[in-house]
Amino acid sequence: MSDYLHVEIETVQSSKRTGMPCGDVIDSRRSNYGTILVCADGIGSGIRAHIAAQMCVARIFESIEQGLSFRKTFMAVASTMQKARDPKKPFAAFSAARIRPDGNATILSYDAPPPILLSRHGANALANRPFSLPGGLALESNCQLTTDEGVMLMSDGITQAGIGYGAASEWTTDGVIRFVNDTIASRLKFSMIPEKVHAEAVFRWKGLHEKNSKAIPRVVSAANKFTPYTPDNVHRAAAKHVHTVVGDDCSVVLAHCRVGQTVNIFTGPPMDREHDMDIVRNFVQMNGLKIVCGGTTAKLVSKFLNVPLEMEDEPMSAIAPPRYGIRGINLVTEGAVTLNQVYNILEEDVSKLNEDSGVTELRLLLNVADRINFIVGCATNNANEDISFRQRGVLSRKILIPLLVDKLEKAGRLVNVRYV
Repeated sequence: MSDYLHVEIETVQSSKRTGMPCGDVIDSRRSNYGTILVCADGIGSGIRAHIAAQMCVARIFESIEQGLSFRKTFMAVASTMQKARDPKKPFAAFSAARIRPDGNATILSYDAPPPILLSRHGANALANRPFSLPGGLALESNCQLTTDEGVMLMSDGITQAGIGYGAASEWTTDGVIRFVNDTIASRLKFSMIPEKVHAEAVFRWKGLHEKNSKAIPRVVSAANKFTPYTPDNVHRAAAKHVHTVVGDDCSVVLAHCRVGQTVNIFTGPPMDREHDMDIVRNFVQMNGLKIVCGGTTAKLVSKFLNVPLEMEDEPMSAIAPPRYGIRGINLVTEGAVTLNQVYNILEEDVSKLNEDSGVTELRLLLNVADRINFIVGCATNNANEDISFRQRGVLSRKILIPLLVDKLEKAGRLVNVRYV
């Protein structure tokens, strides 16, 4: 198994009018088949535009979840939009990108700005080819991404920033590319590029409008004070929710790749004891950090590796179970109680984790993980059925693992569960 290529997603958005819903909607989904990212721009602005964009995004992901291919989904939704080119209907322009685990990327665009390819060497427009739809055209772009490379999608509020305020006032895709190249040359972090692009677009809308009105470019603060109008001031003003009106909804999203961190967790003995060693072998051969949760499970791993199972000599925690130790395994803990305690503190700020224990260590490892693989043994554990566990609110693995997975997925992790 090769290194896991993780797709990091950075999004910055603002609405045409502060306090109104953004007419653009951005959403993404992760799976073992890759990451799918959609940027939809509803016609107009405000609530109607937001609803149109949201309906577009929802239909795309619902179709894919029902088994329709990425391309067929795109064509079906784009064909529907082609028939809805009417201000009274929920029309949305959109781009959809699919990035496979090996970095192979396909971007399909319907009436939306073309995607931009970013790397540490610079930015450029991706080559595209048109393909026909009933009554219209769409564009397809392909590329092979590796670490420190990414694809940026935008709504036309970015590329058209400043349009209508003088000759050659529109920013255009080429203008955005030049700006991104300057930003990359300044060695700014990839994660900051969407913020810079967005701030510049808003500045072009507002700054040119103010200039066209022969007024001093300025930002109006909540206290009705005026400050010089610069991209940085615009960005700070937006962050503080001061009153702004620009020419359009503005959205930028960057999907960039890096080597992901994988954490593998083996908990509970397998149902079929004859296959114990085969399952342990698969576990120890997996790439990434290896964690064992459970005394019986730890004994199986210790036996397979032919190394002793050790117990933590002087536990520092008064409430967390002591850790074990197996040479070659990153972390070994008790099972049910440890996992329950981790579940209880999973959403807590890591700065609050003052004590050193198996619970806090596992929580910190999950915090840095991008992909988490659970191997869950289904053998009955009589100890976990003891009434004292129920009295203390300790959930069994059968109940706990799905709850834990749900929390981890909501936190943006890719989670796989294999029951054995």
